Amino acid sequence: MSESEVMGVAAEAMRVITLLSAPMLLAALGLGLAIGMLQAATQIQEMTLSFIPKLLGILVAILLTGPWMIRLIVDYTERLYQQIPAMVG
Repeated sequence: MSESEVMGVAAEAMRVITLLSAPMLLAALGLGLAIGMLQAATQIQEMTLSFIPKLLGILVAILLTGPWMIRLIVDYTERLYQQIPAMVG
């Protein structure tokens, strides 16, 4: 297995990881920003106030994008398993 093949597999893995984590990170980012603006406007400086909405937002993001995420990781795993004979031989 050449260096370029290893780098190709690593790059594809990083792309899949980025795509899998994006919905949850974007949900947490958006909710955190909205709650932060609300806290700044009302001057409520409670640190735990943003935890539950972020948690619920991440749960909703997982529920909405879960089938797509599973399909993405299964497709990647199948492609990786199909490439094993070419990588080894």
